[in-house]
Amino acid sequence: MGRYLLQRLVGMGLMLVLISLVSYSMVRLLPGDPVVAMLGEGGDPVVMARVRADLGLDQPAPVYYFVWLGRAMQGDLGKSIQSNRPVSTILRDRLLPTLQLSLFAGLITALIALPLGVLAAIKRGTFTDLAASAFALLGLSIPNFWLGIIFIMVFSLMLGWLPPSGWRDPFREPLQSLRFMVLPAVTLGMALAAGIMRQTRSSLLDTLSQDYLRTAQAKGLNDRQVIVRHALRNALIPVVTVAGLMVGRMLGGAVIIETIFAIPGLGRTVVDAIFSRDFPIVQGAVLMMAFIVLAVNLIVDLLYSFIDPRIRYS
Repeated sequence: MGRYLLQRLVGMGLMLVLISLVSYSMVRLLPGDPVVAMLGEGGDPVVMARVRADLGLDQPAPVYYFVWLGRAMQGDLGKSIQSNRPVSTILRDRLLPTLQLSLFAGLITALIALPLGVLAAIKRGTFTDLAASAFALLGLSIPNFWLGIIFIMVFSLMLGWLPPSGWRDPFREPLQSLRFMVLPAVTLGMALAAGIMRQTRSSLLDTLSQDYLRTAQAKGLNDRQVIVRHALRNALIPVVTVAGLMVGRMLGGAVIIETIFAIPGLGRTVVDAIFSRDFPIVQGAVLMMAFIVLAVNLIVDLLYSFIDPRIRYS
């Protein structure tokens, strides 16, 4: 286990370096000059040259990348071009809304996808199975931004049940924070639930056809015991794998959801930084999101041995 974990951590480090190189290159290809965006077209050339030197933009792109990478490895992601605040501080302040949105969306996904997937597999070919499959098809087909706008129109503007946008600190205003988080979390969780539901149904159907389950039924176990204690546990491995892969999709969806619902999280920060040509924030946010995805996938891989004790790492 220790050797496997060390190999994965080394692989994560190399992957983060590669992702930082790709994000840095893509940011550099964006049109426009961040110093012009910061000071305006009619700025003093002397001041603009000084600001460009302070930001390292007067250096060749490869040289500045290695300078930035060396600082990033020490926890220094640079300073924002627009606000001159440390990027690490800005991202730390914006991390809580994104984590809250992701956790709520993940909870909604689990509450919807797992029961529907199990019911669809148990009642294969029935109306329940068809209804669950139709829900999955709709969830995968409907864009997040369209669903979010519909939810705002219906539940906020027409019915007035929930606030249309915004965010509240869950540690200071827990009840208000919950009300503000319902619509964005449901919007983000619907598409994720559709994919997990389909995988749960497929995996459970494969497991239910195994001989050891018929043996368990022959020994006198009822259907609930067979499904919960034996079939579902073995069927969870591919489901957990898909769930881990969907973390990246969740963070990508958070960019759209946070913009629609005016949530001050990492996703909206990236969008604002792209429009304002704030390169350090874009690079730092991409690196942070990549680290979260890689860390979650590592945790998912380690969970395999707890779900199935036969799995060993070497």
